[in-house]
Amino acid sequence: MARSLNKFLWLRSLLVKAKYHYYTKFWGMNIHPTATFSLSVRLDKTYPKGIHVGEKSYVAFDVAILTHDRTRGVYRNTKIGKHCFIGARSIILPGVEIGDECVIGSGSVVTKNIPSRCIAAGNPATVIRENIEVGPYGRFLFADIPEAERAADQKKSGTAVRKT
Repeated sequence: MARSLNKFLWLRSLLVKAKYHYYTKFWGMNIHPTATFSLSVRLDKTYPKGIHVGEKSYVAFDVAILTHDRTRGVYRNTKIGKHCFIGARSIILPGVEIGDECVIGSGSVVTKNIPSRCIAAGNPATVIRENIEVGPYGRFLFADIPEAERAADQKKSGTAVRKT
């Protein structure tokens, strides 16, 4: 029988809530109560009031969200919209606005604003797909449908099945 760490999810949830209160009450960051993040996320505390994360967005592990650039003397608001997913080890630079319902690929360096309902990835991050549909936390609407079922539905409707 395989062992699972799921029995510790309550502890993780408790730690995330504590960190949420630390960021919002002590540092004054604007993080929606339904947004969630990895415990290893790095939020810029040099200009903490510049951090804005929308409802039901998820910020994955080792993401850095910056609000200042000391070399240029820049202190800007950095905003992540609602229903977004920010992939692991991404960097969001100061002053960037990520629209609602966006997915940012892992390891991306977001240097410019990303419009709503887009997938962006790379260094620097560029939009690779537009007009996407995602639900809470940036999950694709078909994420819970088994791949075989999706392929059968696409075959039945006459749309091409595209492997990625």
